[in-house]
Amino acid sequence: MILIRDLVRQVMMTGFLSVATEEQLRQLLRTKYDTEDLNAFMSLQEAAMAGLIRQESRESIMATNGDENPLEEAVLA
Repeated sequence: MILIRDLVRQVMMTGFLSVATEEQLRQLLRTKYDTEDLNAFMSLQEAAMAGLIRQESRESIMATNGDENPLEEAVLA
């Protein structure tokens, strides 16, 4: 069985989080996991928020919205 920490390690090495890997993480988070897995997942979240990894799901949303940043537009308005 694959562990959350293994998926996180793979994402950190490649710098890319696919939609399929996101779904795997969701399913694994619904089951039992240990502290090391939880810490790895939190590190992944921090890396995503810092822009250190690319997220396929976010890129799809941005492409659909035409790269518009609604927060930026609200601040500039």
